[in-house]
Amino acid sequence: MSAGLAAELTQLETAWPRDLPQGVIHADLFPDNVFFLGDKLSGLIDFYFACTDALAYDLAICLNAWCFEPDHSYNVTKGKSLLQSYGAVRALSARERAVLPVLARGAALRFLLTRLVDWFDERGSALVRRKDPVEYFRKLRFHQAVTSVRDYGIEA
Repeated sequence: MSAGLAAELTQLETAWPRDLPQGVIHADLFPDNVFFLGDKLSGLIDFYFACTDALAYDLAICLNAWCFEPDHSYNVTKGKSLLQSYGAVRALSARERAVLPVLARGAALRFLLTRLVDWFDERGSALVRRKDPVEYFRKLRFHQAVTSVRDYGIEA
């Protein structure tokens, strides 16, 4: 598996877009960092990874965190809803749509690798809750098979 991950990292380094709209992103917007009162957003926490980066990268992180089922299958209905709702506030450019699969792969690889580190290098004093890295390996496999943004539920 490590040779495959190294190859994926090399491919992503080559394909990674560097010309996308930038801004402050959360970069870790998982369900356990978001609070709702009823159906209204009421709070966000855990800004440890917040940074200035591609806005669409934050969206790719959310696709990974919010749009897969417990069996690790991609839920196109959730994906379409997320992407359309995001687009209603800030439309993705044609370039951002085109590179969304690369961004989603990069996000999946990021969380796979960080989970692997936590899994195998657990320090007794660390405040890290170990999470299964295989979840993100399966998500990465899905993104590697994506041929266009249509696979996420929206038009290119």
